[in-house]
Amino acid sequence: MTLRPRARRAVSLQILPSSMTVLSVCAGLTAIKFALEQQPKAAMALIAAAAILDGLDGRVARILDAQSRMGAEIDSLADAVNFGVTPAVVLYVTMLSASPAGWVVVLLYAVCVVLRLARFNALLDDGSQPAYAQEFFVGMPAPAGAVSIIGLIALKLQFGAGWWTSTAFLCVWVVGTSMLMVSKIPMKKMHAVAVPPNWAAPLLAVLAIFAAAAVLAPYLLIWAIILAYLVHIPFGVRNQRWLAAHPEAWAEEPKQRRAARRAIRQARPHRRSMARLGLRKPGGRLT
Repeated sequence: MTLRPRARRAVSLQILPSSMTVLSVCAGLTAIKFALEQQPKAAMALIAAAAILDGLDGRVARILDAQSRMGAEIDSLADAVNFGVTPAVVLYVTMLSASPAGWVVVLLYAVCVVLRLARFNALLDDGSQPAYAQEFFVGMPAPAGAVSIIGLIALKLQFGAGWWTSTAFLCVWVVGTSMLMVSKIPMKKMHAVAVPPNWAAPLLAVLAIFAAAAVLAPYLLIWAIILAYLVHIPFGVRNQRWLAAHPEAWAEEPKQRRAARRAIRQARPHRRSMARLGLRKPGGRLT
């Protein structure tokens, strides 16, 4: 029995997200091939392509209403390959093959990626998580870890040999990245960041600068992304703690949430000054 054109079209749309995931695995594994052939630039480009495909397949699945348990499992296994095994092997072949400690730290990195993904999947099935937890990753996500690892290769390609290519620095950086991934530090999901309307034009200008930097100084751009991500971590922790203390604010619009935070900040000095003056009601409450 042949499928009708509409049915064939529906099947094609259903498999499109998984096809993108499979292509990302092919890109990741091909990156290892180029690294073994001493072509780190091509390897880094393919890891970046795998990351882009990984970011798109989930969104395409939601747009087409083609989400499935099998697709989720394929995506998780692809992340283990693309952001765990591939960056570890590429870094080892390119910069750490002469050191026994190098193999140990890349093994640690790959294992931490797998553990991080397993925890992520477990938390998805955990119905006890508060609603505001949807805005945060627990620990550094695997794609960010992969960017952190290939950033080490970018330093070598940009500046040549130096202290940043020493085995000690590379091992410390890889171990630090691995610990961030398996840590419980809350990190804001980028798609959960609300942009005020008056920031739209400046952000588009910054995006244009990033596009130019991707062509003129791609290795420096990688480090700009890494440093920006590291700088955002304290703000993500602060935001998560505030939402944990005010879970009712999670359902509010971003504008109302920002107004509530401003009101709390403005009221805090007033409470402190009244506490210094000893103006408290019986029971310790401020008048």
